[in-house]
Parts: sequence; C-alpha cells; structure tokens
Amino acid sequence: MRDALVAAAFQLFLERGYEQTTVDDIVTLAGVGRRSFFRYFPSKEDVVFPDHERCLADMTAFLSGGADADDPVQRVCDAARLVLRMYAENPTFSVQRYRLTKKVPGLRAYELSVVWRYERALAEYLRGRFAGRRDGTLQADVIAAAVVAAHNNALRSWLRSDGQGDATAAVDHALGYVRNTFGSPTGDAADEEGEDVVVVVSRRGAPMWRVVQEIETTLGRD
Repeated sequence: MRDALVAAAFQLFLERGYEQTTVDDIVTLAGVGRRSFFRYFPSKEDVVFPDHERCLADMTAFLSGGADADDPVQRVCDAARLVLRMYAENPTFSVQRYRLTKKVPGLRAYELSVVWRYERALAEYLRGRFAGRRDGTLQADVIAAAVVAAHNNALRSWLRSDGQGDATAAVDHALGYVRNTFGSPTGDAADEEGEDVVVVVSRRGAPMWRVVQEIETTLGRD
C-alpha cells in the first residue's frame, strides 16, 4: 500500500503538478482511504521523500555499530554512501523527485531539512569520537558538513544527467577529497606507498659507500 500511494502521488504530480494535487486525489487514485495515507505519511511532502526515514535509521545504526579502531572520517564517508545507495536503487524515481523538488520551493525547504538531519547524525558520531581532542566539536561539525557537501555535489551531478553514468564512482571521487583532507595520515597511506624503515649500525668513520652498501644489503637489493 505504501508503494501504491507513492506511485499514485507521483503520477498525479507529473500530470497535474504538485500544488494542484491533493491527498484526496492521491488516495482516490490508489484506491484507499485518507486514514491509510496518513498511516504511512504525516503529510503530502513526506510522500515525495518516502525512504529518507529508513535511510537515516540505517545510517545511525551503521555509525553506532562502528569499532573504536575505525578511522572516524572513513566511517562517516561510508555512512554517506548509504544515501547514495538509496538513490541508486531506483534511478527513475530519484530523477523524477529531483526535477519535482527543483520546481516546488516547499519541497526544496523540506529536502534541506532532511539533509540537515543527515549532517547532524554524522556530526554527533564524530563528536563522540573526537571528544578528547582540542576543538573536537569544531572538527566534527566541519568534517560532517564537508562529507555532506561532497556527497551532494556528486549526487546532484548524477541526477542532472538523468541518472546516467557511474554514480558510485562520482561519489567515491568526491568523498576522496574529504578523506585525503581530514583522514588519518597514517596507516593506509603508508601501506599503499610500501615504505620501509631500516636501521643500520655502522662503525664511526666508515666510508659512505660502505653505509650505502649495508643499507642495500638489508633491503635485499643487488
């Protein structure tokens, strides 16, 4: 019934326009009563964004399920990808909603409130992880805002292209800027570069060529 209400609503929005469509119109087309509509959606705006509550709950659960060893910046980037997955599950619907939201000021305001809730969820997680840091709250809020901005920049570019192209690659590229700017400088980067640390003990006054030879031997080079 929930899906039927969403389908009926968007059919009418596309045919008549959002402002011209009433809840009564939607339930009539869906073949249900008004009480059924409000059982699923508190308002007409909510039927335009039927999946955000579920996605926000999934994001909150994902963040709370993290371990202390997790890189917090990587964790919030991964959490943002849950939003992308929601949009990518149904590209046609996502593109239709994007076009509709651009036309209706009330829906744009509603969407901004939804985005703010995602950002707050990310910031609250980071505040907990950065509680012992100097300016931890400031860092948490700045990083959360950066994650949302990077994600939405790539997502909206994909929506403007009518859902063409690789949305995942675009979002990964955008979130890479956040990860490289705010993420931990140790661990992954050092592993990717394959750096070695060598300690060589040599007698005082040994010629430099001997020291170099000892280093090369230690590294297994000819």
